[in-house]
Amino acid sequence: MFPVIKGASYVLVHTPDMVIHNGTTQTLERETNPDSEYLKVLRKHLRSYEDVVSYPVNQTYIGNFDPEELANLPRPWFEKKLENASRYGKFGEIMPEDEFYGLMKVCDVFDLVKLEKNFTLELKSKFENNKYLSELVSRLGEGNEIEEINKLVENGVAEGLYLNDNLVGCVKRAHEYDINLSAHVITENLAVKASGVLAALHIIEKANIKKEEIDYIVECSEEACGDMNQRGGGNFAKAIGEIAGFKNATGCDVRGFCAGPAHALLYAATLVQSGVFKNVLVVAGGATAKLGMNGRDHVKKGMPIMEDILGGFAILVSQNDGVNPVIRTDSVGKHSIGAGASPQAVIEAIVASPLEKLNLKFTDVDKYAPEMQNPEVTEPAGAGDVPTQNYKMIAALAVKKGQLDRSQINDFVKKHGYVGYAPTQGHVPSGVPIIGYAREKMLSGDMNRVMLVGKGSLFLARMTNLFDGLSYLIERNSGIVEDKKDAVTKEEVKKMVAEALRDFASHLLEE
Repeated sequence: MFPVIKGASYVLVHTPDMVIHNGTTQTLERETNPDSEYLKVLRKHLRSYEDVVSYPVNQTYIGNFDPEELANLPRPWFEKKLENASRYGKFGEIMPEDEFYGLMKVCDVFDLVKLEKNFTLELKSKFENNKYLSELVSRLGEGNEIEEINKLVENGVAEGLYLNDNLVGCVKRAHEYDINLSAHVITENLAVKASGVLAALHIIEKANIKKEEIDYIVECSEEACGDMNQRGGGNFAKAIGEIAGFKNATGCDVRGFCAGPAHALLYAATLVQSGVFKNVLVVAGGATAKLGMNGRDHVKKGMPIMEDILGGFAILVSQNDGVNPVIRTDSVGKHSIGAGASPQAVIEAIVASPLEKLNLKFTDVDKYAPEMQNPEVTEPAGAGDVPTQNYKMIAALAVKKGQLDRSQINDFVKKHGYVGYAPTQGHVPSGVPIIGYAREKMLSGDMNRVMLVGKGSLFLARMTNLFDGLSYLIERNSGIVEDKKDAVTKEEVKKMVAEALRDFASHLLEE
Protein backbone atom coordinates (compact mmCIF):
# COMPACT_ATOMS: atom_id res chain seq x y z
CA MET A 1 0.00 0.00 0.00
CA PHE A 2 1.18 3.51 -0.77
CA PRO A 3 2.24 5.58 2.25
CA VAL A 4 0.30 8.69 3.26
CA ILE A 5 1.08 12.27 4.20
CA LYS A 6 -0.37 12.57 7.67
CA GLY A 7 0.49 16.21 8.27
CA ALA A 8 2.62 19.21 7.31
CA SER A 9 3.95 22.20 9.21
CA TYR A 10 5.55 25.39 7.91
CA VAL A 11 7.46 27.99 9.94
CA LEU A 12 9.12 31.32 9.30
CA VAL A 13 11.54 33.23 11.52
CA HIS A 14 11.95 36.99 11.17
CA THR A 15 15.70 37.67 11.44
CA PRO A 16 16.47 41.29 10.41
CA ASP A 17 19.70 41.57 12.40
CA MET A 18 20.90 38.24 11.04
CA VAL A 19 20.43 39.67 7.54
CA ILE A 20 23.10 42.23 8.37
CA HIS A 21 25.47 40.00 10.30
CA ASN A 22 24.98 36.52 8.81
CA GLY A 23 23.67 36.79 5.25
CA THR A 24 26.40 35.92 2.74
CA THR A 25 25.74 38.94 0.49
CA GLN A 26 26.14 41.34 3.41
CA THR A 27 29.12 39.65 5.07
CA LEU A 28 31.01 39.57 1.77
CA GLU A 29 30.15 43.22 1.14
CA ARG A 30 31.48 44.14 4.57
CA GLU A 31 34.74 42.32 3.84
CA THR A 32 35.28 43.63 0.31
CA ASN A 33 33.64 47.06 0.44
CA PRO A 34 32.95 48.10 4.05
CA ASP A 35 32.08 51.70 3.08
CA SER A 36 29.52 50.74 0.42
CA GLU A 37 26.33 52.74 0.05
CA TYR A 38 24.34 49.52 0.26
CA LEU A 39 25.55 48.79 3.79
CA LYS A 40 24.88 52.39 4.84
CA VAL A 41 21.19 52.25 3.89
CA LEU A 42 20.58 48.57 4.63
CA ARG A 43 19.07 49.10 8.09
CA LYS A 44 16.47 51.53 6.70
CA HIS A 45 15.18 48.84 4.34
CA LEU A 46 14.56 46.20 7.00
CA ARG A 47 10.94 45.38 7.85
CA SER A 48 9.41 45.35 11.31
CA TYR A 49 8.06 42.13 12.76
CA GLU A 50 4.53 43.49 12.37
CA ASP A 51 5.17 44.12 8.65
CA VAL A 52 6.46 40.59 8.20
CA VAL A 53 3.47 39.04 9.96
CA SER A 54 0.91 41.07 7.98
CA TYR A 55 2.64 40.36 4.63
CA PRO A 56 0.13 38.31 2.57
CA VAL A 57 2.77 35.95 1.19
CA ASN A 58 3.94 34.95 4.66
CA GLN A 59 0.37 34.41 5.83
CA THR A 60 -0.10 32.11 2.84
CA TYR A 61 2.96 30.08 3.80
CA ILE A 62 1.75 29.42 7.36
CA GLY A 63 -1.80 28.60 6.24
CA ASN A 64 -3.91 31.70 6.93
CA PHE A 65 -4.36 33.01 3.36
CA ASP A 66 -5.18 30.60 0.54
CA PRO A 67 -2.87 30.68 -2.53
CA GLU A 68 -5.91 31.32 -4.72
CA GLU A 69 -6.68 34.44 -2.67
CA LEU A 70 -3.06 35.56 -2.99
CA ALA A 71 -3.23 35.15 -6.77
CA ASN A 72 -6.24 37.49 -6.87
CA LEU A 73 -4.54 40.13 -4.72
CA PRO A 74 -3.03 42.95 -6.84
CA ARG A 75 0.71 43.45 -6.56
CA PRO A 76 2.95 44.74 -5.12
CA TRP A 77 2.07 42.52 -2.18
CA PHE A 78 4.68 44.10 0.07
CA GLU A 79 2.58 47.27 0.09
CA LYS A 80 -0.43 45.29 1.32
CA LYS A 81 -1.11 44.40 4.94
CA LEU A 82 -3.64 41.78 5.94
CA GLU A 83 -5.84 43.00 8.75
CA ASN A 84 -5.76 41.01 11.98
CA ALA A 85 -2.84 38.95 10.69
CA SER A 86 -1.72 36.38 13.23
CA ARG A 87 1.67 35.06 14.25
CA TYR A 88 0.15 31.57 14.22
CA GLY A 89 -1.44 29.76 11.28
CA LYS A 90 -3.04 26.37 10.77
CA PHE A 91 0.32 25.07 9.46
CA GLY A 92 2.79 26.87 11.73
CA GLU A 93 4.00 30.28 12.84
CA ILE A 94 6.19 33.33 12.25
CA MET A 95 8.66 33.58 15.13
CA PRO A 96 10.31 36.88 16.14
CA GLU A 97 14.09 37.18 16.29
CA ASP A 98 14.49 37.44 20.06
CA GLU A 99 12.66 34.15 20.69
CA PHE A 100 14.68 32.52 17.94
CA TYR A 101 17.92 33.42 19.73
CA GLY A 102 16.43 31.70 22.75
CA LEU A 103 15.63 28.64 20.65
CA MET A 104 19.21 28.61 19.37
CA LYS A 105 20.37 28.60 23.00
CA VAL A 106 17.98 25.73 23.74
CA CYS A 107 19.45 23.80 20.81
CA ASP A 108 23.04 24.33 21.96
CA VAL A 109 24.40 21.26 23.77
CA PHE A 110 28.05 22.38 23.91
CA ASP A 111 27.63 25.69 25.80
CA LEU A 112 28.56 27.74 22.73
CA VAL A 113 25.62 30.18 22.87
CA LYS A 114 25.85 32.96 25.46
CA LEU A 115 22.84 35.22 26.07
CA GLU A 116 22.81 38.31 28.27
CA LYS A 117 21.21 37.82 31.72
CA ASN A 118 18.32 40.29 31.48
CA PHE A 119 17.60 39.18 27.94
CA THR A 120 17.48 35.58 29.15
CA LEU A 121 15.04 36.55 31.90
CA GLU A 122 12.71 38.12 29.31
CA LEU A 123 12.95 35.01 27.15
CA LYS A 124 12.05 32.72 30.03
CA SER A 125 8.80 34.59 30.51
CA LYS A 126 7.97 34.30 26.80
CA PHE A 127 8.88 30.61 26.64
CA GLU A 128 6.77 29.80 29.70
CA ASN A 129 3.71 31.29 28.00
CA ASN A 130 4.29 29.49 24.69
CA LYS A 131 2.73 26.04 24.33
CA TYR A 132 5.42 24.91 21.89
CA LEU A 133 8.38 26.18 23.93
CA SER A 134 7.32 25.91 27.58
CA GLU A 135 8.90 22.47 28.05
CA LEU A 136 12.26 23.88 26.93
CA VAL A 137 12.52 26.77 29.42
CA SER A 138 15.04 25.04 31.68
CA ARG A 139 17.52 24.80 28.79
CA LEU A 140 17.82 28.61 28.61
CA GLY A 141 20.02 28.73 31.70
CA GLU A 142 20.64 31.90 33.69
CA GLY A 143 22.46 33.97 31.08
CA ASN A 144 25.84 35.71 31.02
CA GLU A 145 27.20 39.16 31.77
CA ILE A 146 27.27 41.46 28.74
CA GLU A 147 30.94 42.25 29.43
CA GLU A 148 31.86 38.61 28.93
CA ILE A 149 29.87 38.46 25.68
CA ASN A 150 31.45 41.70 24.43
CA LYS A 151 34.92 40.37 25.10
CA LEU A 152 34.27 37.14 23.19
CA VAL A 153 32.99 39.05 20.14
CA GLU A 154 35.75 41.67 20.20
CA ASN A 155 38.44 38.97 20.40
CA GLY A 156 37.02 37.22 17.35
CA VAL A 157 36.19 34.12 19.36
CA ALA A 158 32.45 34.49 18.88
CA GLU A 159 29.82 35.73 16.41
CA GLY A 160 27.54 38.39 17.87
CA LEU A 161 23.75 38.07 18.16
CA TYR A 162 22.02 41.44 17.85
CA LEU A 163 18.57 42.98 18.31
CA ASN A 164 18.16 46.39 16.65
CA ASP A 165 21.98 46.58 16.51
CA ASN A 166 22.28 45.96 20.26
CA LEU A 167 24.43 43.01 21.28
CA VAL A 168 22.34 40.53 23.30
CA GLY A 169 24.39 37.37 22.93
CA CYS A 170 26.96 35.48 20.92
CA VAL A 171 27.87 32.10 19.48
CA LYS A 172 31.38 30.87 20.28
CA ARG A 173 33.58 28.95 17.90
CA ALA A 174 33.78 25.22 18.64
CA HIS A 175 37.43 24.83 17.67
CA GLU A 176 40.39 27.17 17.53
CA TYR A 177 41.59 26.21 14.05
CA ASP A 178 38.86 24.18 12.31
CA ILE A 179 37.05 26.54 9.88
CA ASN A 180 34.13 24.07 9.79
CA LEU A 181 33.63 24.78 13.50
CA SER A 182 34.19 28.54 13.34
CA ALA A 183 31.76 30.84 15.12
CA HIS A 184 30.13 31.84 11.82
CA VAL A 185 29.54 28.23 10.74
CA ILE A 186 28.31 27.16 14.18
CA THR A 187 25.84 30.06 14.04
CA GLU A 188 24.62 28.85 10.64
CA ASN A 189 24.25 25.31 11.92
CA LEU A 190 22.42 26.26 15.09
CA ALA A 191 20.01 28.37 13.01
CA VAL A 192 19.27 25.31 10.85
CA LYS A 193 18.77 23.16 13.91
CA ALA A 194 16.59 25.67 15.78
CA SER A 195 14.27 26.39 12.85
CA GLY A 196 14.04 22.66 12.18
CA VAL A 197 13.12 22.04 15.81
CA LEU A 198 10.39 24.68 15.56
CA ALA A 199 8.86 22.94 12.54
CA ALA A 200 9.17 19.57 14.30
CA LEU A 201 7.37 20.85 17.40
CA HIS A 202 4.50 22.05 15.23
CA ILE A 203 4.13 18.79 13.29
CA ILE A 204 3.19 16.88 16.43
CA GLU A 205 0.08 18.99 16.79
CA LYS A 206 -0.68 19.27 13.07
CA ALA A 207 -0.38 15.53 12.45
CA ASN A 208 -1.95 14.57 15.78
CA ILE A 209 0.80 12.11 16.63
CA LYS A 210 2.73 11.34 19.81
CA LYS A 211 6.42 12.15 19.89
CA GLU A 212 7.36 8.58 20.73
CA GLU A 213 5.63 7.33 17.59
CA ILE A 214 8.19 8.98 15.29
CA ASP A 215 10.51 6.17 14.13
CA TYR A 216 12.86 7.89 11.71
CA ILE A 217 13.85 11.44 10.73
CA VAL A 218 15.19 12.64 7.38
CA GLU A 219 16.62 16.19 7.44
CA CYS A 220 16.99 17.92 4.07
CA SER A 221 18.06 21.54 4.48
CA GLU A 222 20.79 23.22 2.45
CA GLU A 223 23.49 23.37 5.10
CA ALA A 224 25.70 20.46 6.13
CA CYS A 225 27.46 20.07 9.48
CA GLY A 226 30.72 18.34 10.29
CA ASP A 227 34.32 19.02 11.26
CA MET A 228 37.53 19.20 9.21
CA ASN A 229 37.77 15.43 9.02
CA GLN A 230 34.21 14.83 7.83
CA ARG A 231 32.95 18.09 6.40
CA GLY A 232 29.25 17.76 5.77
CA GLY A 233 29.05 14.37 7.44
CA GLY A 234 27.06 15.42 10.48
CA ASN A 235 23.51 14.63 11.47
CA PHE A 236 20.96 17.44 11.82
CA ALA A 237 18.19 14.84 11.88
CA LYS A 238 19.06 13.30 15.23
CA ALA A 239 20.16 16.67 16.61
CA ILE A 240 16.69 18.09 15.85
CA GLY A 241 14.95 14.98 17.15
CA GLU A 242 16.89 15.17 20.42
CA ILE A 243 15.63 18.66 21.28
CA ALA A 244 12.12 18.02 19.94
CA GLY A 245 11.84 14.97 22.19
CA PHE A 246 11.59 12.18 19.59
CA LYS A 247 13.27 9.62 21.84
CA ASN A 248 12.37 6.56 19.77
CA ALA A 249 13.65 7.95 16.47
CA THR A 250 16.89 7.69 14.58
CA GLY A 251 17.68 9.28 11.23
CA CYS A 252 20.11 10.94 8.89
CA ASP A 253 20.52 13.91 6.54
CA VAL A 254 19.85 14.04 2.80
CA ARG A 255 21.40 16.72 0.62
CA GLY A 256 20.34 17.52 -2.95
CA PHE A 257 20.56 21.30 -3.25
CA CYS A 258 17.09 22.69 -4.03
CA ALA A 259 15.79 19.22 -4.89
CA GLY A 260 16.74 17.83 -1.48
CA PRO A 261 13.19 17.78 -0.06
CA ALA A 262 11.85 15.88 -3.08
CA HIS A 263 14.49 13.18 -2.55
CA ALA A 264 13.94 13.13 1.22
CA LEU A 265 10.17 12.75 0.90
CA LEU A 266 10.63 9.87 -1.55
CA TYR A 267 13.06 8.15 0.81
CA ALA A 268 10.54 8.54 3.62
CA ALA A 269 7.79 7.10 1.44
CA THR A 270 9.81 4.04 0.47
CA LEU A 271 10.89 3.39 4.07
CA VAL A 272 7.24 3.40 5.16
CA GLN A 273 5.92 1.44 2.19
CA SER A 274 8.57 -1.24 2.69
CA GLY A 275 7.46 -1.66 6.30
CA VAL A 276 10.84 -0.74 7.75
CA PHE A 277 9.36 2.20 9.69
CA LYS A 278 5.79 3.29 10.44
CA ASN A 279 6.23 7.06 10.83
CA VAL A 280 9.02 8.95 9.08
CA LEU A 281 9.45 12.69 9.57
CA VAL A 282 10.97 14.83 6.81
CA VAL A 283 12.20 18.12 8.28
CA ALA A 284 14.32 21.07 7.22
CA GLY A 285 15.54 24.27 8.83
CA GLY A 286 16.48 27.58 7.24
CA ALA A 287 19.69 28.91 5.70
CA THR A 288 21.16 32.12 7.15
CA ALA A 289 23.47 32.36 4.13
CA LYS A 290 20.44 33.13 1.94
CA LEU A 291 19.29 36.07 4.09
CA GLY A 292 19.36 39.27 2.03
CA MET A 293 20.74 37.34 -0.94
CA ASN A 294 19.08 39.72 -3.42
CA GLY A 295 19.19 42.66 -1.04
CA ARG A 296 21.13 45.00 -3.33
CA ASP A 297 18.47 44.74 -6.03
CA HIS A 298 15.66 45.27 -3.56
CA VAL A 299 17.33 48.39 -2.16
CA LYS A 300 18.04 49.75 -5.65
CA LYS A 301 14.34 49.53 -6.44
CA GLY A 302 13.30 51.21 -3.21
CA MET A 303 11.88 48.00 -1.77
CA PRO A 304 12.27 46.52 1.68
CA ILE A 305 14.73 43.65 2.09
CA MET A 306 12.37 40.77 1.29
CA GLU A 307 14.73 37.96 2.30
CA ASP A 308 14.59 38.74 6.01
CA ILE A 309 13.13 35.38 7.05
CA LEU A 310 14.36 31.86 7.61
CA GLY A 311 12.02 29.13 6.43
CA GLY A 312 11.43 25.63 7.68
CA PHE A 313 8.98 22.78 7.29
CA ALA A 314 8.15 19.29 8.52
CA ILE A 315 6.12 16.58 6.75
CA LEU A 316 5.03 13.33 8.36
CA VAL A 317 4.86 10.22 6.17
CA SER A 318 2.97 7.27 7.68
CA GLN A 319 1.41 3.92 6.84
CA ASN A 320 -1.74 4.03 4.76
CA ASP A 321 -4.78 4.81 6.91
CA GLY A 322 -7.34 4.96 4.12
CA VAL A 323 -7.85 8.68 4.75
CA ASN A 324 -4.81 10.86 4.12
CA PRO A 325 -3.35 11.54 0.63
CA VAL A 326 -1.00 8.92 -0.74
CA ILE A 327 2.44 9.33 -2.28
CA ARG A 328 2.38 7.40 -5.56
CA THR A 329 5.77 5.71 -5.47
CA ASP A 330 4.96 4.18 -8.87
CA SER A 331 4.87 7.65 -10.46
CA VAL A 332 8.46 8.76 -9.96
CA GLY A 333 9.97 10.92 -12.68
CA LYS A 334 13.72 11.40 -12.61
CA HIS A 335 16.22 13.53 -14.45
CA SER A 336 18.77 10.86 -15.26
CA ILE A 337 22.44 11.55 -15.89
CA GLY A 338 22.02 11.10 -19.64
CA ALA A 339 18.77 13.04 -19.99
CA GLY A 340 20.28 16.36 -21.12
CA ALA A 341 20.05 19.75 -19.43
CA SER A 342 17.80 21.72 -21.79
CA PRO A 343 14.54 22.96 -20.20
CA GLN A 344 12.54 20.73 -22.53
CA ALA A 345 14.63 17.67 -21.66
CA VAL A 346 14.18 18.32 -17.95
CA ILE A 347 10.39 18.73 -18.16
CA GLU A 348 10.15 15.71 -20.46
CA ALA A 349 11.99 13.57 -17.92
CA ILE A 350 10.34 14.69 -14.70
CA VAL A 351 6.83 15.63 -15.84
CA ALA A 352 5.87 13.98 -19.13
CA SER A 353 7.49 10.56 -18.58
CA PRO A 354 5.82 9.71 -15.26
CA LEU A 355 2.43 10.81 -16.58
CA GLU A 356 2.81 8.67 -19.69
CA LYS A 357 3.81 5.72 -17.52
CA LEU A 358 0.45 5.93 -15.73
CA ASN A 359 -1.55 6.81 -18.89
CA LEU A 360 -2.38 10.25 -17.52
CA LYS A 361 -2.66 13.53 -19.39
CA PHE A 362 -1.09 16.82 -18.32
CA THR A 363 -4.55 18.11 -17.47
CA ASP A 364 -5.23 15.15 -15.16
CA VAL A 365 -3.00 16.81 -12.56
CA ASP A 366 -4.95 19.41 -10.58
CA LYS A 367 -1.89 21.38 -9.50
CA TYR A 368 1.83 21.23 -10.22
CA ALA A 369 4.27 22.21 -7.46
CA PRO A 370 7.65 23.15 -8.90
CA GLU A 371 9.95 25.85 -7.47
CA MET A 372 7.50 28.02 -5.52
CA GLN A 373 9.64 31.14 -4.96
CA ASN A 374 7.92 34.40 -4.15
CA PRO A 375 8.16 36.45 -7.39
CA GLU A 376 8.45 39.69 -5.42
CA VAL A 377 11.86 38.45 -4.31
CA THR A 378 13.14 37.07 -7.61
CA GLU A 379 11.78 39.52 -10.21
CA PRO A 380 13.69 42.58 -8.95
CA ALA A 381 16.89 40.52 -9.15
CA GLY A 382 16.24 39.61 -12.79
CA ALA A 383 15.27 35.98 -12.20
CA GLY A 384 11.65 36.49 -13.19
CA ASP A 385 8.58 34.71 -11.86
CA VAL A 386 10.04 31.23 -11.35
CA PRO A 387 6.81 29.25 -10.73
CA THR A 388 5.11 30.81 -13.77
CA GLN A 389 8.14 30.02 -15.93
CA ASN A 390 7.89 26.37 -14.86
CA TYR A 391 4.15 26.20 -15.54
CA LYS A 392 4.65 27.67 -19.02
CA MET A 393 7.31 25.06 -19.80
CA ILE A 394 4.96 22.29 -18.67
CA ALA A 395 2.14 23.76 -20.76
CA ALA A 396 4.42 24.12 -23.79
CA LEU A 397 5.34 20.44 -23.57
CA ALA A 398 1.63 19.57 -23.31
CA VAL A 399 1.12 21.52 -26.54
CA LYS A 400 3.94 19.61 -28.21
CA LYS A 401 2.37 16.32 -27.07
CA GLY A 402 -0.92 17.36 -28.64
CA GLN A 403 -2.76 17.52 -25.31
CA LEU A 404 -3.22 21.28 -25.28
CA ASP A 405 -3.77 24.03 -27.83
CA ARG A 406 -1.26 26.86 -27.89
CA SER A 407 -4.02 29.33 -27.12
CA GLN A 408 -4.74 27.47 -23.86
CA ILE A 409 -1.30 27.95 -22.29
CA ASN A 410 -2.24 30.92 -20.09
CA ASP A 411 -5.42 29.20 -18.94
CA PHE A 412 -3.40 26.07 -18.11
CA VAL A 413 -0.95 28.14 -16.03
CA LYS A 414 -3.78 29.74 -14.08
CA LYS A 415 -5.73 26.51 -13.53
CA HIS A 416 -2.88 24.11 -12.81
CA GLY A 417 -0.43 26.39 -11.04
CA TYR A 418 -0.11 28.39 -7.84
CA VAL A 419 1.57 31.74 -7.39
CA GLY A 420 4.90 31.53 -5.58
CA TYR A 421 4.68 32.09 -1.84
CA ALA A 422 7.79 30.44 -0.40
CA PRO A 423 10.89 32.22 0.93
CA THR A 424 13.98 31.93 -1.28
CA GLN A 425 15.74 29.52 1.03
CA GLY A 426 16.74 27.26 -1.86
CA HIS A 427 15.31 23.96 -0.64
CA VAL A 428 12.10 25.35 0.92
CA PRO A 429 10.36 26.42 -2.34
CA SER A 430 11.04 23.12 -4.10
CA GLY A 431 7.52 21.67 -4.28
CA VAL A 432 6.87 21.06 -0.59
CA PRO A 433 4.96 24.30 0.26
CA ILE A 434 1.94 23.02 -1.67
CA ILE A 435 1.56 19.88 0.46
CA GLY A 436 -0.29 21.50 3.35
CA TYR A 437 -3.01 23.02 1.17
CA ALA A 438 -3.16 20.01 -1.17
CA ARG A 439 -3.66 17.63 1.73
CA GLU A 440 -6.54 19.72 3.06
CA LYS A 441 -8.23 19.93 -0.32
CA MET A 442 -7.85 16.19 -0.91
CA LEU A 443 -9.33 15.41 2.49
CA SER A 444 -12.32 17.62 1.66
CA GLY A 445 -12.69 16.08 -1.81
CA ASP A 446 -11.85 19.32 -3.65
CA MET A 447 -8.65 18.01 -5.22
CA ASN A 448 -7.56 14.66 -6.62
CA ARG A 449 -3.95 14.91 -7.65
CA VAL A 450 -0.84 17.12 -7.46
CA MET A 451 2.63 16.62 -8.83
CA LEU A 452 5.57 17.58 -6.65
CA VAL A 453 8.54 18.67 -8.74
CA GLY A 454 11.98 19.17 -7.22
CA LYS A 455 14.83 20.64 -9.22
CA GLY A 456 18.43 21.32 -8.25
CA SER A 457 21.54 23.06 -9.59
CA LEU A 458 24.28 20.55 -8.87
CA PHE A 459 26.94 22.64 -10.61
CA LEU A 460 27.02 25.03 -7.65
CA ALA A 461 29.43 22.68 -5.84
CA ARG A 462 31.81 22.70 -8.86
CA MET A 463 31.80 18.92 -8.90
CA THR A 464 29.58 18.44 -11.95
CA ASN A 465 27.73 20.48 -14.54
CA LEU A 466 24.73 18.21 -14.25
CA PHE A 467 21.23 19.35 -13.36
CA ASP A 468 18.89 17.45 -11.03
CA GLY A 469 15.17 16.78 -10.98
CA LEU A 470 12.73 14.44 -9.28
CA SER A 471 8.95 14.26 -9.29
CA TYR A 472 6.00 12.13 -8.19
CA LEU A 473 2.27 12.35 -7.69
CA ILE A 474 0.38 12.86 -4.46
CA GLU A 475 -3.23 11.68 -4.71
CA ARG A 476 -6.46 11.59 -2.76
CA ASN A 477 -6.77 8.36 -0.81
CA SER A 478 -9.10 5.77 -2.35
CA GLY A 479 -10.10 4.61 1.12
CA ILE A 480 -8.92 1.07 0.47
CA VAL A 481 -6.45 0.11 3.19
CA GLU A 482 -6.02 -3.56 2.30
CA ASP A 483 -6.40 -5.44 -0.95
CA LYS A 484 -8.70 -8.28 0.18
CA LYS A 485 -8.07 -10.16 -3.06
CA ASP A 486 -4.49 -10.88 -2.14
CA ALA A 487 -4.95 -11.11 1.62
CA VAL A 488 -4.55 -14.48 3.33
CA THR A 489 -6.56 -15.05 6.53
CA LYS A 490 -5.36 -16.96 9.60
CA GLU A 491 -7.88 -19.70 8.86
CA GLU A 492 -6.50 -20.10 5.33
CA VAL A 493 -2.96 -20.31 6.72
CA LYS A 494 -4.04 -23.03 9.19
CA LYS A 495 -5.75 -24.94 6.37
CA MET A 496 -2.63 -24.75 4.17
CA VAL A 497 -0.43 -25.98 7.05
CA ALA A 498 -2.82 -28.87 7.79
CA GLU A 499 -2.88 -29.89 4.13
CA ALA A 500 0.91 -29.79 3.97
CA LEU A 501 1.20 -31.99 7.06
CA ARG A 502 -1.26 -34.49 5.63
CA ASP A 503 0.65 -34.62 2.36
CA PHE A 504 3.90 -35.11 4.26
CA ALA A 505 2.42 -37.90 6.43
CA SER A 506 0.99 -39.57 3.35
CA HIS A 507 4.39 -39.42 1.66
CA LEU A 508 6.02 -41.12 4.68
CA LEU A 509 3.45 -43.92 4.68
CA GLU A 510 4.02 -44.58 1.00
CA GLU A 511 7.74 -44.97 1.65
